[in-house]
Amino acid sequence: MTAIKELLHTKISENFDKIEEWFESKRKSDLQLPFYSSFDIRDSGYKVAPIDANLFPAGFNNICQVDKNSAVDLVEAYLQKHYKLAGNKILLVTEEHTQNAYYWDNVFTLKTLIEEAGYEVRLSFPNCLEAPIEVKSASGPMLLVEPNRKVDGELYIGDWKPDLVISNNDFSQLNTCWSDGLKVPFNPPSEMGWHRRKKSLFFEIYNELAEEFAKLIDIDPWQIQVRSESFKDFAVDDEDSRKKLADHCRKMSDSLREEMKSRGINEEPFLFIKNDSGTYGLGVIQVAKPEDVENWNYKSRKKMKAAKGGGGISQVLVQEGISTQVKGHEGQVAEPAIYMIGCQLAGGFLRTHTKKSETESLNSPGAVFQRLCVSDLKVKPEGSPQENAYGWIAKLAFLAVAEEAKRSGVKLMGYQ
Repeated sequence: MTAIKELLHTKISENFDKIEEWFESKRKSDLQLPFYSSFDIRDSGYKVAPIDANLFPAGFNNICQVDKNSAVDLVEAYLQKHYKLAGNKILLVTEEHTQNAYYWDNVFTLKTLIEEAGYEVRLSFPNCLEAPIEVKSASGPMLLVEPNRKVDGELYIGDWKPDLVISNNDFSQLNTCWSDGLKVPFNPPSEMGWHRRKKSLFFEIYNELAEEFAKLIDIDPWQIQVRSESFKDFAVDDEDSRKKLADHCRKMSDSLREEMKSRGINEEPFLFIKNDSGTYGLGVIQVAKPEDVENWNYKSRKKMKAAKGGGGISQVLVQEGISTQVKGHEGQVAEPAIYMIGCQLAGGFLRTHTKKSETESLNSPGAVFQRLCVSDLKVKPEGSPQENAYGWIAKLAFLAVAEEAKRSGVKLMGYQ
């Protein structure tokens, strides 16, 4: 079997005009495109697909400098195309974990990109902060986070009134007394935060689009899809609930084994069980054998209770595990992460880990980020199979996010 990365690169190159036309037709439908997004992608050699989709990406500091330079133009183009703002004031709403210096590197990078695109940017939290605070980023710059107040649906920092709010807070918990009744345009919208969003809907839509795309370029859809199924009414401490989940995993494993065998792949399938509304790598556990679920020890059960903001987990995603054959610059196990501004590729990096295997989750403490520059596609597309293949998987995933918002009834206020 031809390596999927090379196969995708060849097919995309051969059908480029056709798939560009298809992508544009999707983009120009009634979809509203979020300001940014990021996607973690796995490439097993015979299959490549996203395994996570983030609407509030927090790793812009990790993209290469060339991509950062190009991203300024993408920010300007997106905002000028989709918003007719009265002024140039943008409020960047951030997460509140002030001790994570690397997160503030991400915020500093985002703030800089937007400022270099011609906008005035200030920072705040989505709550009633009592006084300004200064936070330090890992690379050194200090950032000022200021209190905001809501007056008749508008936000103010002193007398300063933003024309647009860009959120980098994923709203795992929604402060409704702050968010309700806001009249200022907000992108991405808080309604797409993890207090409401479900991974299962995203993957359902992604797999539909992947099937269309595969037919367009004449490949097996299975090679770019990822089996993902929702399991509701989950209670990790309930023995009967764990048994039902184990049965669900067993059926999926048996089905995956047959699918792999029919394609000449003699490997044992594995699964991941994830919080269906989870983020930050919390509430994720690998399952090698379905019966292991029934026998989870205290540590495993505790792991499946962990959710950002302290909320419990009542619905999980059972997902096909995709191993990675991608290597870092020094041979480490790696996976690509692709960042987007609107529907355009904005950057990427390789997430590497020296203490994880090819089947394990790399989104965990100890991960190190290495260069993956999507700007290389502009220089020599035919010589960039990695960026081309992973870039188009990210574009499919981006369409899925936009369609997810539409099916969820979420509208972008002020969007054109």
